[in-house]
Amino acid sequence: MTIPTECPAPSQNARQLLKELQALFPVFRDCMPLAIGIDKQLLGRLPGLDRKALRIALGIHTHSLRYLKTMERATVRVDLDGQPADEIPPTHRAHAAELIRERLSKQAEQRKTQREAEALARQRAEKLDQLVEKFSRTR
Repeated sequence: MTIPTECPAPSQNARQLLKELQALFPVFRDCMPLAIGIDKQLLGRLPGLDRKALRIALGIHTHSLRYLKTMERATVRVDLDGQPADEIPPTHRAHAAELIRERLSKQAEQRKTQREAEALARQRAEKLDQLVEKFSRTR
């Protein structure tokens, strides 16, 4: 009889893998623009990597706000050793800038919605307090 072992979700593995990559490679820790095909370089250096977890980890890393801000300003991608690999086309920098704008506007909208909900809750609480005060008066 075998006892099933719980395997962490790929996203859990990916977050742990990303932390390990940040510890091993300064290009991850410093959020430098990664060379196209960095996944193949990583698999070459660390052959035991789970491809799915690596793909998810790279997605988490490259969609982080810090990485996108770096991509928006950078002109050259780097390999795992931090050496220049290839130039970043203006379209990639523009795409990073667009993602940043979208994310910041979405966050601003969420904050606005939250403030409105809090204001509405305060108004309701005040009205309830007024009603309680009005009907709890002794006549």
